[in-house]
Amino acid sequence: MSFRDRFSTKSPKPHTPPRAVQVDLEELDSQWPPVEPLANETEAQRADRLERERKAKAVSDEIDHAIELEKHERRKRRVDVKIILLGQAESGKSTILRNFQLKFTPASFHAEAAAWRAVIDLNLVRSVTFLLSLLSEAPQGTPPPEGTLVPLADIGDDLRRLRVALSPLRHVEEHLARFLSPDDQGRAAPTPAWLSERGFEVAVRPGSRWKALFSRGGAGASDASKSETQGVEEVKNARRVIEACREDILALWAHPRVRRSLEEQSVALQFQSGFFLDEVERIAAPGYQPSPEDVLKARIQTVGVEEHVLRMETAPELGQSWSIIDVGGSRGMRAAWVPYFDDVNVLVFLAPVSAFNQTLAEDRTVNRLWDSFLLWKTVCSNKLLKDVSFILLLNKYDILDAKLKSGVQFRHYVTSYKDRSNDQDSVLIYLKDKFSMIYKQYSTSQRPLHVHVTCATDSHATSLVLARIREVIFTGNFERADLL
Repeated sequence: MSFRDRFSTKSPKPHTPPRAVQVDLEELDSQWPPVEPLANETEAQRADRLERERKAKAVSDEIDHAIELEKHERRKRRVDVKIILLGQAESGKSTILRNFQLKFTPASFHAEAAAWRAVIDLNLVRSVTFLLSLLSEAPQGTPPPEGTLVPLADIGDDLRRLRVALSPLRHVEEHLARFLSPDDQGRAAPTPAWLSERGFEVAVRPGSRWKALFSRGGAGASDASKSETQGVEEVKNARRVIEACREDILALWAHPRVRRSLEEQSVALQFQSGFFLDEVERIAAPGYQPSPEDVLKARIQTVGVEEHVLRMETAPELGQSWSIIDVGGSRGMRAAWVPYFDDVNVLVFLAPVSAFNQTLAEDRTVNRLWDSFLLWKTVCSNKLLKDVSFILLLNKYDILDAKLKSGVQFRHYVTSYKDRSNDQDSVLIYLKDKFSMIYKQYSTSQRPLHVHVTCATDSHATSLVLARIREVIFTGNFERADLL
């Protein structure tokens, strides 16, 4: 029996390490929601916080309005199955959605592949400009903030040449980001003085047209505006620049000084979502077309809530309509989850097991694994979901394995792990037990829990998991119809 099959069961610093996780169910109950401390806040900090809260309120109101419109539209549409994907940001929800599309609507998935090239290009360029920022001069006389990367000092002539040769990619990054997220919401660049290891993300709101502009007619579609057509041309020009910079990108990523600096500062870009620097020669080549694996690896942030209605192309669900709700997982987006719990058949919760040594982007004092425990407890105890089938995906086990083999000690971040073996099997058994314990204590019904260990970027392995999820869906439909 394979390792993944054993877990497919049904059961009733950067500079300073993140806060260690002590799993205590009573503490879980008292710590939700986490309270952000405001001690020693200056007037300037208070003003800045209030302005950010004002902007957040405006975004929240916009999301609420979008929810109401979407609920109105959904009442007009009939779907056979409704699935909701939950989990924190970067847990792999959107990647699992793409796996659903690849398995059950393959023709539609491949028709959209060309559109994903812009996202892949942006992911690649973002990594390059991150490295270019590493070659900028470090600010003098100010200690770096916690969790930021210190630029190199006294770079040599070879790195100076690469910095100049690759500087056009900063404009490429801007063009691609503007095309994918034209309203500039949810997109933030690194600060001028110091560099965050996360680089920046591009957020796409529901209703974005970037896919449609590149598929089935592309920019020549009759409903494409002049600005949209111009945006597509900019994306094509950006691709030409990337192709021209291919050799210099390869040289920058292979440079020993750059690699050594990243290693010394405990930054592993290869573990970040949307990492393509190890495939530059193929991806930056003329005529490149994204493979299904490339589309699954591509990273773009979901802002708000977006419903994807899949018209099933495969037997035995051929002709059915499955609604999959993909929600933003950042703290500011979680308030939008509850209205979508109505009439859900299956809830898929993704817990990124590789995030045990990471903190939330929104609050660097909160460990991401701890946050997953809190979210899971909250979802399990929600009475609106008492009749919903629960599926837990312990995702990103491949990155977990790589981290453990590189010497990162799980017990340094999860204190209750104690002296257990620092290997993938032991850690996954521990995490499965902890999530199952929370489920058993807080679940509002006696429904079974279906647990799977996944690597969402592995389409073959994930396809087997989706087949089992389909079985859960069909079994639930039969039970509701009193056929079982």
